[in-house]
Amino acid sequence: MNECILRINHLSKTFGTNRVLRDIDFTVDAGDVISIIGASGSGKSTLLRCINLLETPTSGEILYHGRNVLTRGTNAPAYRAHVGMVFQSFNLFNNMTVLENCMAGQVKVLKRDREQARAHAMEYLEKVGMAPYINARPRQISGGQKQRVAIARAMAMDPEVLLFDEPTSALDPEMVGEVLSVMKALAESGMTMLVVTHEMAFARDVSRRVVYMNNGVICEQGTPDQIFNHPTRLETVDFLSRFRKS
Repeated sequence: MNECILRINHLSKTFGTNRVLRDIDFTVDAGDVISIIGASGSGKSTLLRCINLLETPTSGEILYHGRNVLTRGTNAPAYRAHVGMVFQSFNLFNNMTVLENCMAGQVKVLKRDREQARAHAMEYLEKVGMAPYINARPRQISGGQKQRVAIARAMAMDPEVLLFDEPTSALDPEMVGEVLSVMKALAESGMTMLVVTHEMAFARDVSRRVVYMNNGVICEQGTPDQIFNHPTRLETVDFLSRFRKS
């Protein structure tokens, strides 16, 4: 049985009077590839932002190897080095080159020397096919290339878990495939991944587990076969039928 890295217990998040997450429970084990699906506004991205401590949950626990990271004294940047995140809008530093983007966090957070950080950055830039562009700045490369750099940057921190927040939603259709192929290769390498996505084929074919969210709650979760071929909740059936029509 794989080790449990993250355990989410009774997590809720409220913005004013709007309850975005309601009593969320699930676990992330080493080697898991979990896709979170659901309509826009169902709380998927807020859940990821809470897990990464970019939002503070209203109640509940986020246990990282059994320790609640919501307690006072948690070093958020150090925690994020272990639980990395890839954003839909890339979030690259526009004043830095591709290589510098992949080195900055290693030097600042992990305290690696620049030569070590450079070598590590190059390793992952080569894996995502971006080594020829190390001296380019973000404005000089395509959206798909930016997202591949963002993935390399996150991987260079040697995270235990990588969170993806709709990583293809800001891309032109022809660029989606190149990013999904990188993510598929990561999944096949054993990387633990939690992916908020509208790419149903990725969720069906690459995930070990699929979580369907609706109105801030987890309605149903299971294997891709269970969710896509044998859903038990009417909400899941309705959501998937709309996707098949689109």
